[in-house]
Amino acid sequence: MDEGETEGAGPARQPVFLVPGVITALVGLMWAIHLGASLVLDSEGLANLRIWFGFIPFRFTAADLLPGGAWPLLWTGFTHAFLHVDFMHLLINSAWLAVFGTPVARRYGNGATLAVFLLGALAGALLNALHQLLDVNQFVVLIGASGGVSALTGAALRFIFQPVIVKRDPETGEPVVLGRRTATFAELFQNIRSRVFIIFWLGGNLVVGFAPLIMGVDVPIAWDAHIGGFVAGLLLPTVFDRQLRMRAERR
Repeated sequence: MDEGETEGAGPARQPVFLVPGVITALVGLMWAIHLGASLVLDSEGLANLRIWFGFIPFRFTAADLLPGGAWPLLWTGFTHAFLHVDFMHLLINSAWLAVFGTPVARRYGNGATLAVFLLGALAGALLNALHQLLDVNQFVVLIGASGGVSALTGAALRFIFQPVIVKRDPETGEPVVLGRRTATFAELFQNIRSRVFIIFWLGGNLVVGFAPLIMGVDVPIAWDAHIGGFVAGLLLPTVFDRQLRMRAERR
């Protein structure tokens, strides 16, 4: 029998998409929303969509001036992650999501990956709100998946540059790859690759944030949401690893 075949069946089929299902679902949902809104809504409809489902920090201080008052704060910390300014914005976030969300999904599963994305979106929105209210206090509508994707980036960083754990099977003596270990926060900076990544990633976002002071140019990128999501993503693997250990002990 040829390799890759089973009795009574043709050659084993490989999946068309190597991206995990939860990542495909998130990307598909973002594209469906953007395409639907672009095709169905006029400019007024798009504005209303962003007012009701984009995150607006101004609702914390002047909710009575906006439709829905403060109530949309209950959901817009999450829903803003599924809206995008244009197709380029959507394309960049989709690619970023696929690259950094895939290792997280393969390690922790669909539920944990979705939790990282949504909690990262919320953390990014809250840090953006804090910055807007303390420093600017202008009417700003935050939309885009970058907070959630930044969280997946931070979560992936905890293990993608770490050594692979290999143990020997007690019966056969064959080496068995168990995966990569999760780095402590100290180990993140001891590892040169993760250290360089963090420095360049945070440095790039801070440059964007201080661009108005340095160059007098306001860059329309929610750098504060990136940082908020990234920090949340760095913290969450500690919780997920504890849950994985508890499940293993119950078996």
